Amino acid sequence: MKLTAKKVAKLLSRGEAGNHYDGQGLRLEIRGKNAASWSTRYQIDGIERWMGLGSAKVFTLAEARERNRKLVRQKVADKIDPVAVRRAERSMQTAAAARAVSFAEAAERFLAEREAMAVWSSPKHAAQWRTTLVTYALPIIGSISVADLAAEHVFRVLEQNVPAGNGSAAGTLWNTRTETAARLRSRIEAVLDWATARKHRSGDNPASWKTIGKVLTRPKVTEDTRHAALAWSELPAFMSQLRQMAGVAASALEFAILTAARSNEVLGARWSEIDLGNAVWTVPASRMKTGEEHRVPLAPETLQLLRSLYRDGDTTDGFLFIGRKAGAGLGSTALTDVLKQTGRGVTVHGFRSTFRDWTAECTRFPKDAAEHALAHVVGDKTQRAYLRTKLFPQRVRLMAAWAKYCDSPPVARKDATVVSIGGGR
Repeated sequence: MKLTAKKVAKLLSRGEAGNHYDGQGLRLEIRGKNAASWSTRYQIDGIERWMGLGSAKVFTLAEARERNRKLVRQKVADKIDPVAVRRAERSMQTAAAARAVSFAEAAERFLAEREAMAVWSSPKHAAQWRTTLVTYALPIIGSISVADLAAEHVFRVLEQNVPAGNGSAAGTLWNTRTETAARLRSRIEAVLDWATARKHRSGDNPASWKTIGKVLTRPKVTEDTRHAALAWSELPAFMSQLRQMAGVAASALEFAILTAARSNEVLGARWSEIDLGNAVWTVPASRMKTGEEHRVPLAPETLQLLRSLYRDGDTTDGFLFIGRKAGAGLGSTALTDVLKQTGRGVTVHGFRSTFRDWTAECTRFPKDAAEHALAHVVGDKTQRAYLRTKLFPQRVRLMAAWAKYCDSPPVARKDATVVSIGGGR
């Protein structure tokens, strides 16, 4: 006997567990007073199947019959499996929901995953990624779904107008801050590659250089775009000036110059990395740009500087250059702040160029020795596989010669003169 609306109401109010059938395979299944649903039975290709039609608390008998007719009976008559259709629709909805991820959401998830996997070479590197994306990309494309991002959006980011500042003129980001814009493009590309791998988008990456390079070109590097460096002939005078300045930051800058190290390597240096007996500073791979451990020979002058530093107690793992807060090192701008006090229009990183120029013009040490001293990657992958030496013995002599030159009396030099300073192979 078919169900009636009145009978359904009584069955639901009593909440007795059981199955109650209507016509066309429709069934009311009651599992308790608050648990009752509609389902229907059908056959496709001789195989019996059941399909749910929703809660009996939501759909009335009349609505359940209509859903049975539209969602099931009509499709079965056309030889279409209703369950297969439902699965396909749900899959499409899931895919659509997955694709509806904004660039801002994708960027945050991408950065969080990389931070969790400790991919970054340093906290500073991680901060640079986030800062460039937050500053230049998110205001323009942050709210756009990654599935809808196209090359036109990327061009809008790279060609946005920026004001003058930090030594750069006003104009488009690409033309006035090309290095920043190039890194930004690469970072947008990485986020979109991640989004593709996570099934949030499909197709070619609109931020790839293959696409962007068809319109934008890389401006030639000029002197103005390089790190401003001090001429090597002026270095002794500068070192004399620096050594008259008091403070930990001045000592840290001197140490950076004597070791030709990067700022972050110096600021993060700890006593546990220093072997005073063997005159070696071993910078761990985690703090190196190349991701490889770097051994730095310490010249007598450098050792003398280290022995003059104040050490916080007997700790063997404290910072070489102690900051204002207990247990903390100097801040990220400490070296730059000291350099500004000298009145020189150069950068901290520029002293690495000064070292490289001095090595090339004033010594006969091998080029590779200077490159290894700067912790640069030397040669291509094949060359590095066969030539694994870091020329450490030669670098010991090189850094000793460099420290001796830094400590030499200031002399005005008009022309670079090549001299032999222990550079034998």
